Amino acid sequence: MTLALIAGRGRLPAEVAGAQDVAPLVCGYEGMLPDALAVDLTFRLETLGTLLVQLGERGITQVCFCGGIDRPALDPTKLDSETMALVPLFQKALAAGDNGALQVLKDIFEQTGFTVVGADQLLPDLVARQGVMSETWPDAQMRRDAARGEAVLAGLAPLDIGQACVIGAEQVLGVETMGGTDHLLATLPAKARDMRAVLCKGPKQGQIREIDMPTIGPATIEAAHAAGLAGVIVDEGDVIILEAERCAALANHYGLVLWSRRGGDA
Repeated sequence: MTLALIAGRGRLPAEVAGAQDVAPLVCGYEGMLPDALAVDLTFRLETLGTLLVQLGERGITQVCFCGGIDRPALDPTKLDSETMALVPLFQKALAAGDNGALQVLKDIFEQTGFTVVGADQLLPDLVARQGVMSETWPDAQMRRDAARGEAVLAGLAPLDIGQACVIGAEQVLGVETMGGTDHLLATLPAKARDMRAVLCKGPKQGQIREIDMPTIGPATIEAAHAAGLAGVIVDEGDVIILEAERCAALANHYGLVLWSRRGGDA
């Protein structure tokens, strides 16, 4: 065993683990454990130094970050001796935007001697392929909304605040911030339903793909339907789709469009 998963919530860690010839070491973040996957080690920010030592002792050479982990707060009372030296780096990361924080985390693992690999590298079949995956196809308005969403995400990229937005009639109805896509969909204005709005999701400029590749799954389709949206549009080649067949089936059940779109397409 040379691979460790730094695992958070959701099904992605189990998908990645199940695709490996040799079962990886699964390291779960305390309070944010993966679905349907047994955890070998549990850690938190304040014990990251000890985790790095444990990985080295077990012969780990590669790590893959997968699953959802909320931005943690640093509790000085829970720091262990192996982690004290990392505190200045933690402070730098916690003060940065998402990309900045993840870059610090990636640097910590790489400087310790580990290779950081993305979930998309270990399981490339999860990455969205170009095309409409649902029975319902995007109409002309939805195509204009998709183009608008692409422009909005490009404009937001330097602000490092999120990977998604909701567009209706070419109007911006919401953008993803620290609450994530679930919070975005749960707090949309009521008019999103009447405007047949769409969720657009794709990577930010400078996205740390090895740690934080945009991801959707069946829960995203359910949430989009609950919010009254008409479709979910993701960037081809840059978004992971969990349980793609189930996502397509749910989209068909609800009459939604599910479209993996190449940037610049009309």
